[in-house]
Amino acid sequence: MLEQLSALTAHYHPGPAGDVGADGPGVTLREIRDAGLWQISAWPETMDEVGQKLAEQVGADAAPGPLQSVAGAKGTLLRVQPFVWWLTRSDEATAKQAMEIDAEQGTSLDLSHSRTVIRIEGPRARDLLNRGLPTDLRPESFPDGGFAGGAIHLVGVNLHHRDGGYDLYVPRGFAVTLWEFLTETAAQWGYQVGEVEYWGA
Repeated sequence: MLEQLSALTAHYHPGPAGDVGADGPGVTLREIRDAGLWQISAWPETMDEVGQKLAEQVGADAAPGPLQSVAGAKGTLLRVQPFVWWLTRSDEATAKQAMEIDAEQGTSLDLSHSRTVIRIEGPRARDLLNRGLPTDLRPESFPDGGFAGGAIHLVGVNLHHRDGGYDLYVPRGFAVTLWEFLTETAAQWGYQVGEVEYWGA
């Protein structure tokens, strides 16, 4: 597997910044590297079969519904479009198995080098995201496990609500621009840039 170089390397400075108050930073930002991102698409007539096969490969009971996700012992499936899933947080063996889809059932594409993944957590995480992303992020509308597409300043992004925080998938070419937006906006609440997290794809 080719080494994946981060688009944020020159702009990533772990530590506190902005107006951090006595209660600590309102937002924590962390880049996730080596996340691995594989796209598997089915045809309308093979959607159920491919979805079930993917679920079994990651160790989940069923494939996720529209704008949902499921996590298994061997990976996480994100439902990106009606006939399209993203596989992430997976080992190479499982990813390779998922990518070896018969052309009569669908297609596959390795997107691992096309996205920068930024983890956003903290009590003001939703406020920060909603400064640029016009999506209802209230828990009743976007619960844990939810997945959505949208745009921040006309840049298409995807957002996964996971374990109380958010994984923001950003096109690599716009990673620096959106990182600057996130840090500049988060400064009003104080923010912490955490150490890089590696998923070890």
